[in-house]
Amino acid sequence: MHRSNANFFAALALVTLLAACEAKPKVSIHTPQGEVPVVVEIADSPEMRMQGLMYRTNLGADAGMLFLFPKESEQSFWMKNTPTALDMIFINSSRQIVGIINDAQPFTLAPRSVGLPSRYVLEVHAGYAAKHRIAAGQGVDFIDVPPDPMK
Repeated sequence: MHRSNANFFAALALVTLLAACEAKPKVSIHTPQGEVPVVVEIADSPEMRMQGLMYRTNLGADAGMLFLFPKESEQSFWMKNTPTALDMIFINSSRQIVGIINDAQPFTLAPRSVGLPSRYVLEVHAGYAAKHRIAAGQGVDFIDVPPDPMK
């Protein structure tokens, strides 16, 4: 192989490796059984928070959406145009789970809230919290998540 071709393929391999290693935002939930990592999409603008997971029919088994709010307050969610049942995990500014809505049914307008202030809400497949024994009071860490949402 010609030397310039070898250099080109080496550079291409490096770029491919770096792209594969690109950090993806994660939430790590501390349970008594160990860490539960969830790869997340970030909803940090009013438009993204309003859209959420509406119209989405696919969500990875260990994936979810993390809603970031500018300040801690009582959050309320609905399932309008959302075809997948979800668990909603409400997290306060101290990164503690303050409550969970289990198995929010699709296509409903009923407001869902845990009645306590939260700054973050993590949506995952229905049954995820029970399967991984996720409960109120457990702590979470954010990995490669933006520090503050845009207002």
